[in-house]
Amino acid sequence: MVENRFPPEADDRYSTLREKLAKAIATICPSWLADRREDLVQVSLLRVMELDGRGEGKRELGTSYLWKVAYSVMIDEIRRIRRKREVPMDDAIDSRPEAMDRSDPEREAAGVEIGEGIRDCLQRLLQPRRLALALHIQGHTVPEIAQILRWDSKRVENLTCRGLADLRKCLASKGLKP
Repeated sequence: MVENRFPPEADDRYSTLREKLAKAIATICPSWLADRREDLVQVSLLRVMELDGRGEGKRELGTSYLWKVAYSVMIDEIRRIRRKREVPMDDAIDSRPEAMDRSDPEREAAGVEIGEGIRDCLQRLLQPRRLALALHIQGHTVPEIAQILRWDSKRVENLTCRGLADLRKCLASKGLKP
């Protein structure tokens, strides 16, 4: 049995907050995120509980504040999904870029040519630029790349910008537009 660290009135308060956050999330959550609503409610409640744990939550939390928390959690989740380029399995069947490109052989051939050009141009880059740019192309952010490569963020930012410029020049010299 787990011992509850909070007094009973805290449980009632958190239950009420959870209900309000669940309503807010249900209202603003897009249908394609419906399977994550409960997770979003939990993250929102944790943010409110953190505020409460720091002693800043002794006052009554207004509905507008709870909506702001729910909204920011929702936006963070959408950004995370877009950054990672996650696609639900149901949608992946019909809306895969590969499936759409297969109907147009010219587009598919152009895609293959651009892909080969990008790979060739990446091989020509200096190794630090190639590493930073490869991770950038995969969707990693500058702080994530810095952590992965154990470099400072400014170096990663510079290498990525210079690598992108070099990549554009190389592709242009091949007559390709990314």
